[in-house]
Order: sequence, then C-alpha cells, then structure tokens
Amino acid sequence: MPRDDKPPDSGTRPRRLALLWMLALGWCGLVCAAALDGVLEVRSAYVNIDKGVFLLHARVEYPESTSIRDALRDGITLTFDLDARVERDRHLWFNAAIVDLTLRRELTYHAVSDRYVVRDIKNGDQSTFATLDDALDYLGRVDAWPIIVEPQLSGGNYTISVRAGVRRGNLPSAMRALLFWTDDWARVSEWYTWTLPV
Repeated sequence: MPRDDKPPDSGTRPRRLALLWMLALGWCGLVCAAALDGVLEVRSAYVNIDKGVFLLHARVEYPESTSIRDALRDGITLTFDLDARVERDRHLWFNAAIVDLTLRRELTYHAVSDRYVVRDIKNGDQSTFATLDDALDYLGRVDAWPIIVEPQLSGGNYTISVRAGVRRGNLPSAMRALLFWTDDWARVSEWYTWTLPV
C-alpha cells in the first residue's frame, strides 16, 4: 500500500531554531532597552563626621518601569552600585586618589512570598518589600555609609564624587543558555561631585 507521508523537510528544524533565537534576541532587546529607560541620577549627597569617621548620605533616583517589574518576575536579578571616590586636590598635577569604594546590592523578586528582596552583597543583610516602588526607594536612600576616616586625610581640599549604577545580574538558567553573550544591560549616572575642605 503506498504511503502518503513525506520525509520531514531537512530545513524545518534549522528554521525553527533560528526563529527561536530571533525571538529571544528580540525579547532581550525590548526588555533591556526599555527596562533601564528613565531617570538615573544622584539627587543629593553629603558627608558628616562622627567620631572621626566620614559618613556618606545620598539620595538616588533609579529607573522604574513595567519592564523592570516583568524582568524581575521572570527571574532576572538586578545589581545596584553606589560608587564613592575621595581625591586630594593637587595643583599643577592630577588629583591623588584616597579611596574608591562601591556599595553593591542586589534586587530580586521572590515569587512564593510575592516580595521584592534587597540583599547587601558584602554582609548578606536582606530586606523585603511588598512593592517594587518601596524596594527602589530603599535602594535610593543611603545613610551613614562610612567611606573614610580622618587619619587618611591631611590638610587641603578634597573632592568627593558619588555615582549610581544599575545592571543586570544573575539570569535564570533557562535564559542563561539563550542570552549568555549579552552583557550590555547597564547604566551609570553622572558623577555628583563636591569639594570638602579639611
């Protein structure tokens, strides 16, 4: 009895794979491009001195969007950095770097508890929030971060600079296989700089 079925087209499988790759690239392009749109700015920063320790206080506005919320709910981790730099002003030469520090925290979404989790990378402390707005507000408030001690400074003028950044951190394993080559989902703010006479 003659058979009607034809052998599978050898070009079908590569075309399907190519289509999947294009969809993955398109998804990444849309999410990555749109997610970090918006304001990323250090709104204010200052230091006060407590028992010889210079404590940094800063207010940062991070981008906020539906794309960020969706990416977090899909399992993407976002890393938030606050860079602080102290330099001694020198005439007729480059400034001398005294300290260069980064406060690094991660933001994830915990599906079971329906909460956003902020974790300090250095000490492992965690805080949870009911909404993304609350988590971003917490990330944007840095209070009493010790950045330098008085013995590190001699007389003269010092420049303090603060910059905020956000970038994609960990990917879920299913996405890691598809998007292993992309590392361009990152933004940094302009430096917020002021002079501190000592």
